[in-house]
Amino acid sequence: MASSSSIEFLPDPGVDVRQLFILLHGVGGSPDNLQPLAQALRTAFPTAAVLVPEGFEPFDGGGAGRQWFSVRGVTEENRPERVAQALPPLEAYVRQAQARFGLLQSDTALAGFSQGAIMALELVQAHDGMAGRVIAFSGRYAQLPRSAPQYTTLHLLHGADDPVMSVAHIQAAQARLTELHGDSTIDVATRVGHELHPALIERAIMRLQTCVPLRSWEAALGLNQTPPDGSTVH
Repeated sequence: MASSSSIEFLPDPGVDVRQLFILLHGVGGSPDNLQPLAQALRTAFPTAAVLVPEGFEPFDGGGAGRQWFSVRGVTEENRPERVAQALPPLEAYVRQAQARFGLLQSDTALAGFSQGAIMALELVQAHDGMAGRVIAFSGRYAQLPRSAPQYTTLHLLHGADDPVMSVAHIQAAQARLTELHGDSTIDVATRVGHELHPALIERAIMRLQTCVPLRSWEAALGLNQTPPDGSTVH
């Protein structure tokens, strides 16, 4: 599964692990690409274990990077099948990590950038509640969902000027999730392209620290709440 090139950060000695973050890099990338996000999460959540595995396949586009699935010849039609074939090893990795630290699925958050965001979104689509939260940076669905996860809160973050994955993809996803009564937020950063921008990392931390899951509001208040409005990050 994860190789020796994977990265992990654990709480200080003597501190119990209470949360689990699993970060998934983009196609052709490596765990090092997610160091800024990992460090921000460590600071904000000192009792969390932060695991950054490398993609389970070598990048077939050249270079030393890794991938979760091949984008060579990828189309809107064949992308869903490629993602579906890539999900079982990731599912096994997440379950193994949860067992290692004795944590529940609700204590787990998946964060992904680009292709990693696709994997995170589609994993909880296939296995609702496998993680309590998903933070999707500069990503999209392999195909728009027909149902919304009921036990996972989704935080969608994107650059308005992304030339690789158009912001229109994630805006369409948010619209569909709202229609399906899903629990999701969307934040779009102006003048930001296809990158793990500090403004998006900061907003993700804020969402994690302050956003109460919709299902919790409904359980406590007995109301059908609508998801929080999206925002623009300046």
